[in-house]
Amino acid sequence: MNIAGKFIVVDGPDGAGKGTQIQRLGEWITAQGGHCTRARDPGGTEISERIRHVLLGYDLSTMDSRCEALLFMASRAQLVAEVVRPALKKGHTVLCDRFISATCAYQGAIGVPQDEILALGRLAVDDTWPHLTIVLDVPPDVGFARTNRKRGGAKTPRHAGQLAIFDGANTDAMERRPLKFHRQARKLFQALPGTYPGPVVLVDADREVEAVWEDVRRAVERAFQ
Repeated sequence: MNIAGKFIVVDGPDGAGKGTQIQRLGEWITAQGGHCTRARDPGGTEISERIRHVLLGYDLSTMDSRCEALLFMASRAQLVAEVVRPALKKGHTVLCDRFISATCAYQGAIGVPQDEILALGRLAVDDTWPHLTIVLDVPPDVGFARTNRKRGGAKTPRHAGQLAIFDGANTDAMERRPLKFHRQARKLFQALPGTYPGPVVLVDADREVEAVWEDVRRAVERAFQ
């Protein structure tokens, strides 16, 4: 398996277990003598983190949907230029938590056309698209239960200072979007294979962690055998 210089993204609905699978994937690659660079989207660089702060600290209910999409793409443009491309040139495997696939789902769910999202993506990252995108698929109800969120989208008080979609952020309008929105985002994630640039593999994440990990590992082995 030749995984050096490959760009792998793990994405999916909130509560799908991305962090756990990325951690396992990184440990597995390292155990085989590979070098991993971890990245997160949005964020990952000083400039990207500033954009992340705007996205997370702003009332998204008053933000135009295209403005929202453009901010995500601006963060990615800097992440790719400063982190992803240099790491790939060194022969590292880049593991990224979310990428343009997330905008296809979340900003697509608020009405931004997919062709516009992909056009913005090409402008932001040029030809640096993932060699493999793994979408961990889970029903929003299950994801909400895992992150201790209520059905309407809000967290219970114990987690009121966190935003599940963006780890470590304060609650904002993205958190309060209704279950209907998250169901539509899931449908758009499921529609990515065949329409998204580069291979996309859907993995059923509504199972035990070990079963999910086996499918994630197999997806990587098949992609880079």
